[in-house]
Order: sequence, then structure tokens, then C-alpha cells
Amino acid sequence: MTELTEQTEETGGRRSRGEGRGAAARRASRTGGGAAPSLPNITRRIREYEVLDEEGLALIEANADIILEEIGIEFRDDAEALELWKQAGADVRGQRVHFPKGLCRELLKTAPTEFTWHARNPERNVHIGGKATVFAPVYGPPFVRDLDGVRRYATIEDFRNFVKLAYMAPSMHSSGGTVCEPVDVPVNKRHLDMVYSHIKYSDKPFMGSVTAPERAEDTIAMAKLVFGDDFVENNCVTLNLINANSPMVFDETMLGALKVYARHNQACVVSPFILSGAMSPVTVTGTLTQILAEVLAGASFTQLIRKGAPVLFGTFAASISMQSGAPTFGTPEPSLVSYGAAQLARRLGLPFRTGGSLCGSKVPDAQAAHESANTLNMTLLAGTNFVLHAAGWLEGGLVSSYEKFMIDQDQLGMMQKMAEGVDLSVNAQALDAIREVGPGSHYLGCAHTQANFQTAFYRSALADNNSFEQWEIEGEKRVEQRANALARSWLEHYERPPLDAAIDAALLDFIARKKDSMPDAFT
Repeated sequence: MTELTEQTEETGGRRSRGEGRGAAARRASRTGGGAAPSLPNITRRIREYEVLDEEGLALIEANADIILEEIGIEFRDDAEALELWKQAGADVRGQRVHFPKGLCRELLKTAPTEFTWHARNPERNVHIGGKATVFAPVYGPPFVRDLDGVRRYATIEDFRNFVKLAYMAPSMHSSGGTVCEPVDVPVNKRHLDMVYSHIKYSDKPFMGSVTAPERAEDTIAMAKLVFGDDFVENNCVTLNLINANSPMVFDETMLGALKVYARHNQACVVSPFILSGAMSPVTVTGTLTQILAEVLAGASFTQLIRKGAPVLFGTFAASISMQSGAPTFGTPEPSLVSYGAAQLARRLGLPFRTGGSLCGSKVPDAQAAHESANTLNMTLLAGTNFVLHAAGWLEGGLVSSYEKFMIDQDQLGMMQKMAEGVDLSVNAQALDAIREVGPGSHYLGCAHTQANFQTAFYRSALADNNSFEQWEIEGEKRVEQRANALARSWLEHYERPPLDAAIDAALLDFIARKKDSMPDAFT
């Protein structure tokens, strides 16, 4: 496949790497299974669904203040963090920080309510906050279920494939972060290959490495080779997942990555990782209280590092089986937690992250569909701004699945349509059609139907709505089989977005020098 050449344009200190509006349309118009042009981030025109009234919200906020002041949050093995909290007026006892009432909220007044997450192709920029919703793929699984149906450890080739699929998926707004863990590359070096893959094989916004502070520094250095130093320092080009080690602990690794990204003005998604009953109380209200306390502590810490650094109120909420201890997904209680957390985030004025297409099923079956649909619908209706794990998640997050990715990204397109709400334009009122048809006839041949049939309804690329006989003639294929064929077709017809040759060479040189500077480590 011949790589396209690209003109590099310097604009305001930033190198522009768009492939041009015409190229995407030409690529989409080709036959052979190529994906359609990318859709912009969702701008929701439907109301958020809210489960808490003012009294309930105030109660949870008051209880979170009690946790922060009386119980405290641990900032482990990070002397700098503890010293910064002392200087800010917190009561630091050993590694535990106790926060005077209102301190965290006061610090968060400098955090932006909304911001732009920049891609190397400016046409792929997305908005974070407000009425925007941004979808990103599955994050973190060490295993894949491949196109031959084999469950195995992920490789760097799998990683590249998922980045390519995310790039080609019209309803995916970001190529994500650790779309799978490539275990065939040394642990201390794989972040370089992963970040490079996001830059090389996609031009959508990407996430950075958080597994060590020095790996976060490498992400920043690579981003600066792409965007330029000044642009990175003044604009968000990476979102970065900072998990609280619930209950009520931030560890050295997460704090180290947070400090690197916040210092460079990059967004941190401060997300308590909650399995209710194990990492938080079994009740929705107790879990929400703990989540709010953890987010207030972690998110406000970004503002001690750099005032104005973007930060998101995040949560990952699931329940557990009280019989086996296994995590469960698509159940009512985590949905209530996410709905409530979204309300709390809006009251704080922070963008919100939750949800995705989560399931515990081992294969993309009916259980996977039901659990993912329950989670995804809640995610949209809650008013989520950034959605990690939007496609490809299987087996409780242990597996990235090619087939599940394709099924999920199709559902994301439906969410995009749903978020548009009800059209009240003259065309949508359809009075001309109603007059033309009159009583007792049908609308199939009327002028309004003919003018609107191509865009009237969402058309799934995977659902089979033909007759039984037609389905039988075509091989009685299940949705997983159709998803498998579509994934193979997309990968076969993938074309890399242009990347300036000088930047590519600089990235490869940086990676080579970094890898040569240290021995391989697989632990």
C-alpha cells in the first residue's frame, strides 16, 4: 500500500496534519468494505436522566466532606504531593491527607469546565465537556479474542489492528489508549510502540501512558515531536487515565503520571475504580459518597500542580457477585451510581467520564449484548462526556475482541443518532406527506418518503433484517460471523492517514534511542 505524501503547514506554532476533506470522502466512496468518514463528537440534544434530587445531592456532598476531613485520603510514597498539600492548608498526618471543608472545591475553580482535545488532524479535534460525548475503545486487556476465535495474549500487531479499526470506525472519536496490552514487547518499552501506533496508524486524538512517570514523560516528548513544544504546553493533546486505588488511596505510580501530565497542561481523567462491595460500600449512596471524595482529592491535586490544567471527574463502577466475588456488569446498581456521579460532576463544573459497552461474557453472545446495551444506554442518558471502553470489551475487561469491537461500534452509531433528539424542522413535521397520502393509503411511494428514505433511519452494517429464506440462502450467519467478516474487510482496505516524513523519522529516532538506553524488562 502506497503511503500518501503530505504537505506540512505551520500554523501558530502547530504542524497541521489533516489529509484534507476530499480524501476522506473519496476513501469512503470506494467499494470493498472501507469505513465511512468519521462523525464528529456527539452533541447531545436530549436531556440528561437524573436520579437524585437536590436533597440527595446535598446529602452525598456533605458526607463526602466528612470523609475528606475526618477520614482523609492517602497519597502514598509521594513526598512532593504531601508537601504541596501542607502548603495548601491540608492537615497531613503521615501519608494521609485531611482536607478542610471547601478546600478541594476552591482549588477546582481553576479547572476548565470544557476544553478541546486536539488531534494531529485538526478535523478530528473533539470537544470535552458540556453537551459533548466522545467515544474511545476498550482500554487495558492483556488478552484478545482474535478473528480465528482464539483467546490468547495480545501482541503489538493486535494493538495496531485495533488502532486501525478505531480510526476507520465512523462513530469512534478517539483511537484510545491501551487498546490491548502487547505482551510480546518488553514492559519498559512497549509504551513507545503503543504511542507511536496511535500517531502512525490514526489521526484521531489519543491517550498517553500512565504506567510510570518516565513513560508519561516519553508520551509528552513524542507529542511535542508531532504538535510542537508550545502547542502541547498550551493545548490538550492527550487524555490520561488516573485511577484512584479505591478505597481512598492514590499510589505513587498514578500520582507520578498525574504530575507529569498536569505540569504539561494535559488532561487527567481522575477515576475511582469501583467494584461495589469490595472497593466501596454495597449501597449506591455510600459508593457515590466515596467516589466524590476520591475525585475531589485527586482532581484538585492537578490544580496544585498547574492551575488551569484540564481534569475530568471519572468513575468506573461495577458490582460484584456476593456469592463468588466476580465483577458483574449491566446491572441496575452501577447504572444508578453513574447517573448520580454525572449529576455530581455537573455540579462541580467538571467534564464527566463513565460507562462504555461493558459485559462479563466470554464471547460476543446474548449476555454480552444485553449487558453492553444496558451500560451503553445509561452512559449516553447520564450525559457522559468521555466514554472509555466504548467498543471491544469482553470478559470483564480481560479481553479485547475484534468481533465485539465491530458490533459495539455499530451500536455507537445508533447512540449518535439517538443523541440528536427529535427534529422539529418543516421537513420533519411532514405535513406535505400527510396531506399527499390522506386516510387509508401508505407512505412508501410519496414524495416526502422518496426524498428522505436514505437518511430517515439508522442503517446497521451488521444487523440482518431480511427474510428467513434470504438469511438461510446467505449461510445462516450469526451477527458474530458478520462482524468477523466486516473486521477482516476493514483491515484489508485500511489506508494509513498521512504523516509528515520528517516527524515520522524523528519519532522513530526518539524510540530507538530510548529503547537502546535500557535493557529489556518483562516485569
